Amino acid sequence: MPHVLVSVVAGYSLAARQALAARIVAAGTDTLDSEVDALSVAIRDVPASDWMTAVYAPEIAPHEDLLLKRLGYGPLTPQS
Repeated sequence: MPHVLVSVVAGYSLAARQALAARIVAAGTDTLDSEVDALSVAIRDVPASDWMTAVYAPEIAPHEDLLLKRLGYGPLTPQS
């Protein structure tokens, strides 16, 4: 029973957020062989000015070991 919480910078339209949720559901059901009714998606708007303190510091940085796709900004940017 997957639950996906996506934090996005505020400003995306409802239609864009619904389209993202639909694609996440499609990918989740296909990849995890899950039923549509078993997967939920929440999308949280975060003001851009709050991103580093509201998302990056509490949710991304402490869970660096869980990142399957690395960021291209901030302290966790891959070193080349």
